[in-house]
Amino acid sequence: MKMSRHLHVLFVAMLFVLPSSAQDSEKSAASPNLAASPSAALLKQWNEIGRKLIAMAEDFPEAKYDFKAAPSTGTFAERMIHGAATNYFFTNLALGQKLPPEEDPPRAQFKNKAAIVAYVKKSFADGAAAIKLKGDKGISTLVVDPFAGDVPANAGKEQIRLGDFAYGLVEHSGEVYGQLSVYYRVAGMIPPESRPKK
Repeated sequence: MKMSRHLHVLFVAMLFVLPSSAQDSEKSAASPNLAASPSAALLKQWNEIGRKLIAMAEDFPEAKYDFKAAPSTGTFAERMIHGAATNYFFTNLALGQKLPPEEDPPRAQFKNKAAIVAYVKKSFADGAAAIKLKGDKGISTLVVDPFAGDVPANAGKEQIRLGDFAYGLVEHSGEVYGQLSVYYRVAGMIPPESRPKK
């Protein structure tokens, strides 16, 4: 009798506890994740396009690095170098360093595919480090937009938030990615991101 009373009390207690824990798990499954901070969201986008371009740089055959999709275009290597070099407009601006020259580093500066891959990786790693260093407050600061000023009187006078400038370069990297996807297709290859996932 005493044993059945204990079982009965235990059973009743479980009726109150189980629905509560089931509701808690339903709530946690239904509740959205918190939004990333501004710098974390920027870092995620920066790293994602970097991952895609690095995958292309590593994947494209070295023998085709000087391949052109059309006679009037640059080579695969030159486009990849351009994408990486442009990142330094953000990184140098964020770190208060002198901006890079407008001309890309020459192809001859890179001995082989490995040197270009290393350059692309470093450009995205340096940018990611700058984003982390600046944080939310830093990417909200106003800087002079080095690309603004189509009208000579406005040159060097337009301001932009540092984070918005970085997003512009993420977009630029996306454009380079799109261009290089065409190089893949014209060369009879499939870009890494477009291949079936294993």
